[in-house]
Amino acid sequence: MMKSPEPPPGLTGMALLGNPKYNKSTAFTAAERDRYRLRGLLPAAVSTQSMQIRRVLENLRRKAYDIERYVFLMALHGRNERLFYRLLIEHTDEILPLVYTPTVGQACLEFAHIFRQPRGFYLTPEDRGRIAEILENWPHRDVRLIVVTDGERILGLGDLGANGMGIPIGKLALYSAFAGIEPEHCLPVMLDVGTDNRELRDDPLYLGIERPRLRGEAYVSLVDEFVAAVQKRYPRALIQFEDFLTPNACLLLNRYRERVLCFNDDIQGTAAVALAGVLAYCRLAGQALKDLRVLFLGAGSAATGIADLFQTALLEAGLTREEARRRLWFVDIHGLLVKDRDDLLPHNLPYAHDAPRLDFIEAIGFVRPHALIGATGAPGTFTRQTIQTLASIHRRPLVFALSNPTSRAECTAEEAYRWSEGRAVFAGGSPFPPVTLGGQTFHPAQANNAHIFPGIGLGALAAHARRISEGMFLQAARALAAQVTDKDLNCGALFPPLSEIRRASLPIAVAVADQAWKENLARGDRPDGLEETIQSMRYNPWY
Repeated sequence: MMKSPEPPPGLTGMALLGNPKYNKSTAFTAAERDRYRLRGLLPAAVSTQSMQIRRVLENLRRKAYDIERYVFLMALHGRNERLFYRLLIEHTDEILPLVYTPTVGQACLEFAHIFRQPRGFYLTPEDRGRIAEILENWPHRDVRLIVVTDGERILGLGDLGANGMGIPIGKLALYSAFAGIEPEHCLPVMLDVGTDNRELRDDPLYLGIERPRLRGEAYVSLVDEFVAAVQKRYPRALIQFEDFLTPNACLLLNRYRERVLCFNDDIQGTAAVALAGVLAYCRLAGQALKDLRVLFLGAGSAATGIADLFQTALLEAGLTREEARRRLWFVDIHGLLVKDRDDLLPHNLPYAHDAPRLDFIEAIGFVRPHALIGATGAPGTFTRQTIQTLASIHRRPLVFALSNPTSRAECTAEEAYRWSEGRAVFAGGSPFPPVTLGGQTFHPAQANNAHIFPGIGLGALAAHARRISEGMFLQAARALAAQVTDKDLNCGALFPPLSEIRRASLPIAVAVADQAWKENLARGDRPDGLEETIQSMRYNPWY
């Protein structure tokens, strides 16, 4: 791991205590207090970092609401980032749901009302023509990872405008904690192009521009200028697109993916996590991947992104493209996606089949899927009838309720287990507690993108990749699935524990970087000890 940083010359006294990168607060030793002119500025006792974590946890746990805990943790991040990241790494099960899903959804809803400290970079249509100049205002020259959103489709909550900045901030916190990307190499970006959420625009505390959303060519040209400015100032930075509405998500990914180091986590990260879960399910159910039939409820960018990666895996398993697509079926609000419908978007067309028009329940009986994957943002759409119909077809059906936050899930873990008489294999996009049914305790899997995107980003940066290919996502999914133990599977868990994300990210990064070299997408020569090289790059928050 990287060595813990020493304060630069001249950073002393209160300025040092106010610098989150170098501040250790009460953990400064007696010698350091003399060296950095801190004598008299701190209480006499010297704390270890472990003692500081104990103090933080005591204060955190006395908060009444998760949103208060979120505000508390963001304040900690703003004054002592190493303490924040060590806390997140060592207490992942407790802290991750507070700094990311599901609490980040509430934080975005209330972002303008809980705003404390500027963090991240904001661009508006008024900045057109000088984005490169404005980007010079960011204090760090060596940015390597950018998460950008326009706030139009925040989780399952819809258009939250500039309030959506909570998502890039949260994602990059996970990159630093679990991939080990140095915090100052990370840049959260909000493309504040307005909002069509009238309630937000009428909120006197709203912090974004108060206008309807920018659309069409004006929108695309603004994103073009932003991407070009990033390429100029940070030529090797990875851009992660996050929480764009489906048409723009697909448009931007297709526009840049072949010429810029970028990916869309909602489309490609979700796909890799879902595929990893399905690969683990195949082990549990004794089912060959090439024989699997999958039915998606929801036909947006996330669902079709999953299908695209599944198709790649099925092609590698020996199927033809037509055979692979016949394993993948979709239902949207108007029913089964079939060829005689005239309301399909371009990303839906490859998965429209010659079949009768059917509603959701009819489609389950017609397709007879082994796996049901929900990506709707519509809670309760996996009804009792849905689960019972699926369970009547297969002994161990797979149920993925991927919509976030928890309040938007297609069904709960308890519903999936109870309605299937304990035979369903369940994974949710948000955490669900263990469920005891008939004397057996089930541990629901969480298909959290945090399992995969930190490793993907770290691997791409380690290889100095020119772009990220489908093959790299496929290898990431396989590397994640390979870390699921028989013990995990016996508990019904299709992913490693979330507490293992930092450890699990390393083999994923190695697989992604290795694939980059295999596809001639890496810059420079492959090091002999790739795993050791990547491990040595990782940020160390201990002191």
